[in-house]
Amino acid sequence: MSTILVLYYSSAGKTKQLAHLIARGVEEYGSEAVIRTVPRVSANCEKTEDIIPESGDCYVSLQDLANCDGLIVGSPSRFGNMSAPLKYFIDQTSELWMNSKLTDKPVSFFTSASSLHGGQEAVLLSMMVPFLHHGMLICGLPYSETSLLHTKTGGTPYGVSHWSGVNNEHSISEEEKLLAKAQGKRLAKFATQLANQ
Repeated sequence: MSTILVLYYSSAGKTKQLAHLIARGVEEYGSEAVIRTVPRVSANCEKTEDIIPESGDCYVSLQDLANCDGLIVGSPSRFGNMSAPLKYFIDQTSELWMNSKLTDKPVSFFTSASSLHGGQEAVLLSMMVPFLHHGMLICGLPYSETSLLHTKTGGTPYGVSHWSGVNNEHSISEEEKLLAKAQGKRLAKFATQLANQ
C-alpha cells in the first residue's frame, strides 16, 4: 500500500476541505492518506507557533516528505502565488533535495481563491517549480474527468481549484468534490505503480 502525503496551508478553511476530499480519494483507491499542514508565519520575529497545533491536522515534518510515496500540495492563492507559510516550509527542504529523497515520486497540486479570477492556475504552476527541482513527476487532472468540462466554479488540468468567494461564502461545488477525489485517486494510482517497480 502506498502512502500519500496531502500537505496544505489553509487560512479560511476551503483549502483544508479540499485536502480532506483529496485524501478521501486516496483512501478510496486503497492507499494511505497522511494529512499535514504548516504553521503560520508571523511578522513578529519573537513569535513562534507551538510545536503541536491547538486543533486540526498535525504539522508536517521533513520525515513525512521523505517517507511518502507520493505528494499532493495545496495552498490558497496569494496574488497568483502560493502562501508564505507553505513556501517557507518548502524553502527548508534542501536536505531532501541534496539526498534525492523526492526524486521520481509523483506530485500534484490544488488551490482555492476568493475571486473567480484570483490566479488559481498561476498558483498551481508556481507550486510546481520547487518540486521539479526535487525531481518529482507532475501529475495533473486529465479532461477524461468530465467534471473538468462542466465546472462553473473551479478545476483545472493543473490540479483542482475552488472559488470560495470574497467572504468565503461559496461551498465546494459537486464538480470540485468529484475532481478533488479523482485527483487523490490518480496520484495514489501512479504512486503505487512507481513504488512497485
